[in-house]
Amino acid sequence: MTLDQLRIFVAVAELEHVTRAARQLNLTQSAVSAAIGALEQRHDMKLFDRIGRRVALTQEGRIFLVEARALLIASQRTEKVLTDIGSLKTGRLNIAASQTTGNYWLPPRLARFAENYPGVGVHLTIGNTHEVAELAAGGEIDLGLVEGAVSDPLLTVTRIYDDELLVVAAPALAEPFCGAQGAEIYDSAWIDAPWVAREKGSGTREAFEEAIQSLAPIERTRRIVLELPSNEAVRAAVEAGAGLAVMSSLVARASIKAGALVQLPFALPKRPFYVLSHRQLYTSRAAKAMLALMLDAEPANS
Repeated sequence: MTLDQLRIFVAVAELEHVTRAARQLNLTQSAVSAAIGALEQRHDMKLFDRIGRRVALTQEGRIFLVEARALLIASQRTEKVLTDIGSLKTGRLNIAASQTTGNYWLPPRLARFAENYPGVGVHLTIGNTHEVAELAAGGEIDLGLVEGAVSDPLLTVTRIYDDELLVVAAPALAEPFCGAQGAEIYDSAWIDAPWVAREKGSGTREAFEEAIQSLAPIERTRRIVLELPSNEAVRAAVEAGAGLAVMSSLVARASIKAGALVQLPFALPKRPFYVLSHRQLYTSRAAKAMLALMLDAEPANS
């Protein structure tokens, strides 16, 4: 049984005439008769009585008409859902993001996505870079955003942003570093500098390891006094004077503006943000729209 056969049956039942039904459906009379005949033959049941040029539903035909109409209405609803998904009037997008990308870089882009596609629901999971990469490789999310390097043959990795890294400290700890230059750094303040760092497995921790080696490439500078699980915890500890930190400008910007942190005068290499997607899985239209938005011009509050 096909939807076309159901449409033909309903049209004939409502018009009580094969020729008129054929004309309404833009079909030949023989095609309409064949469709009705196929239904009757397959189910060994007579759906119409022929009365002259007219047809009338049998008892079985009247019962079937109720179900046929319901099925056609359901099929119309289903087709509308597919149309709405295709035009992004509805749908769902699952994203996982590492802490810096998910808490600071992504929100203005999510706001723009919601404005453009209000019917598409977005679910965001926050984890570290390693956790996000595992979700993406397992096909559990549509897109993953990370700030650390990811190498997995199952994943497509696309660079989407270059993040500015800063060395920051509370004002009371910043003074010895603000005037230091070159070799003086290695021989004095940097030697015993206390550091506050994110946990291993995070992209920020990887950036921290690379950055402090570029500042003072000796083992003694890696004196980590606190290892904390979030950017917010690191920032609060540094503001309280626990030590120095390598931090994204996205995380530190407000505290620097408020005077709670001081940016130390050392330029660090920028680190890339990446979006991850599974190579072997279908990329939904919602995911493609989100990716296009990520690669587009920066939101005003980036």
